[in-house]
Amino acid sequence: MGLKSYSRARAVHAMLVYTGGCNGCDIEIVNAVLSPKYDAEQYKIFLTWNPREADVLIVTGPVTKQNEEPLKEIYNAIPEPKAVIAAGACALMGGVYRNIHGDIPSEEIAGPVDRVIPVDARVPGCAVRPEDVLAGAVAALPKLLEAK
Repeated sequence: MGLKSYSRARAVHAMLVYTGGCNGCDIEIVNAVLSPKYDAEQYKIFLTWNPREADVLIVTGPVTKQNEEPLKEIYNAIPEPKAVIAAGACALMGGVYRNIHGDIPSEEIAGPVDRVIPVDARVPGCAVRPEDVLAGAVAALPKLLEAK
């Protein structure tokens, strides 16, 4: 077994993708979940910016039309097995970015994440709580572990 395969089998690499919105969920995920208080790295959950290294894709914000194709490309670049976590009210249902009639899509918004790529775990909140993000990562683990 090569070094890359060995380390990949013993850790979860998460990639965070922002697809529009206020950026509040990203701040909570990066600054709170990866801070010493929550320290997800002690559980072997690492943040990566390379889709080819990722096991879990965490998507925040409503998916804008401008980000729809790049999100699909990132999703397709992540090797199997992979899991997707939609984090925050905007990623789950459009949040405050829904059009005035309450339905999505609009001229600028393609929709919530599950209308663009498959979603395995959902983390509600505006902004998300760090504890809930960790719970979402744990909820996605069975899909990853059964395939390894």
